[in-house]
Amino acid sequence: MRLRVIDSHTEGEPTRVVIDGVPTPSGATVAERAASISRDLDALRRGLVLEPRGSDILVGAFLVPPDPGSGAEIGVVFVNNAGVLGMCVHGTIGVVRTLQHLGRTSADPGTQVRIDTPVGTVTATVGEDGEIAVENVPSRRTLAGVRVELDERVVHADVAWGGNWFALVSDHGEAIDPANLPRLDDLSRRIRRALNDAGLDRGADGTSGPVDHVELFGPPARGGDSRNFVLCPGGAYDRSPCGTGTSAKLACLAADGTLAPGERWVQESIIGSRFTGWYRPGPAPGEIVPTVAGRAWITAETELLFEPDDPWRGEGWNPERTTDHEPPPTEHRGHS
Repeated sequence: MRLRVIDSHTEGEPTRVVIDGVPTPSGATVAERAASISRDLDALRRGLVLEPRGSDILVGAFLVPPDPGSGAEIGVVFVNNAGVLGMCVHGTIGVVRTLQHLGRTSADPGTQVRIDTPVGTVTATVGEDGEIAVENVPSRRTLAGVRVELDERVVHADVAWGGNWFALVSDHGEAIDPANLPRLDDLSRRIRRALNDAGLDRGADGTSGPVDHVELFGPPARGGDSRNFVLCPGGAYDRSPCGTGTSAKLACLAADGTLAPGERWVQESIIGSRFTGWYRPGPAPGEIVPTVAGRAWITAETELLFEPDDPWRGEGWNPERTTDHEPPPTEHRGHS
C-alpha cells in the first residue's frame, strides 16, 4: 500500500495532508466521514501519524468531499495520535498552503477557500505576505474560574470551545518556557484529569467537554500579548500557539470584556512562534466568530509505504497508548 502525502509546518507544528491512496470514507457529510475514519480506518490513521512513519506531534489531514449544499470547495478530517479531531486551525492553514503548492488554489492575496470540517464550515483567506487567516467555527466560554484543587496548589480554569474543548489556566505559577516543559506537561495532565474526573468540565447548558486540551498562559516573550503551553489530547504539546486554543482564548477575552471586536491579540507559542487573532460577534448570545492568522511552509513531498509483513504497518507505537514493544498480534496485522 502506498499513500502520497505532503508535509508542512504551521508556525512550528507539522501537518501531513494525504493526497492520494486513501479510500473515500463512507458518509454523506464530513462529520459522517470523520466517524467512518474513526470506525473503519483507524489503523490507517495510526500508520499515517504514529511512529515509525510519524511522531506524536504530527497532525494528519484526510481530504474528503464537502457537505452537500454547503458551498465549500473541499472537506477535511484532521487526525492525531489520539484519534479524530473536531477542528484544527494550524492544520487548516497547512491544508491551504498544500493546495497552493499543488496549484489547486491561488496564493494571490484575497483568495478565499471555504472548507467543511466535522464541526462546521471555516473560511481561509490569503494575506498580502503569504499569511493565511482562518475564520473558525463559532466559539464560546461555558464556564469561568472553575476551582481545581491539586495536591500542592489550587488553580482556576475557564472551559471554552474553539473547535475543541479547552481548559484555560493563568494562575498556575509556572514559567512558560521550554526549560520548564516537564513541569508544564505534568501540571496540565493533572488539571485535565481533575476536571474530567470530577465532572467539572460540564457547563450549565450541558454542552461542555470533556476537556481534551489544556492551555496554560504566561507573559509574552517576543512582543505579543501572551505566551502559552498547550497540552494536546494524545500527550504532545503544541509547537504552534494552537489555533483552536487561540479561538477559545478570544472567547474568554470577549466574555470578560477585555478585547473588543476586531482588536488584534498576538498569541505566542512556547517556542516563540505567533498567531494573530481577532473576532466578530457570533450568531448566538455569548458566541464569537474568531479569526486566527499564521504562516505555513512545505517541508516534504513523499510516498508512505506499508509493506504487508511490517508488523507495525497499521498499528504504530505511541507511548500514550502502550509501552509494549513486542510486535502486535498477527490478527491485527494488515488492517490498512
